[in-house]
Amino acid sequence: QVSLEESGGGSAQAGGSLRLFCVASGAALDSSEAMGWFRQSPGKEREFLAIINWRGTSTFYTDSVKGRFTIARANDTAYLYLDSLKPEDTGVYYCARGSGPDVLGGTPRSWGQGTLVTVSS
Repeated sequence: QVSLEESGGGSAQAGGSLRLFCVASGAALDSSEAMGWFRQSPGKEREFLAIINWRGTSTFYTDSVKGRFTIARANDTAYLYLDSLKPEDTGVYYCARGSGPDVLGGTPRSWGQGTLVTVSS
């Protein structure tokens, strides 16, 4: 079983920055798995934001966050750097881990519990 624990959410003004962290643990960790971030905004479905491969050498972002958010990882910890925040970035941010196709498709092996980000105008 794999456990993902997010932290770093909070409140920020539009144009500000936040840093999110996700630590993976558990006896069933597979070092070849990708890690990703998703967001669920109020009244909307959970959406994919970014993914990084197991080596940390390849990333992919959805268009709405490209150039503003940066995903990174160090072994079993994933990071999401949120810059130039907008009020529409408000939502619960979830960490995910699994095969690349599964994470991209929204069906990862593991989900975190989520961390809330609130951006005010």
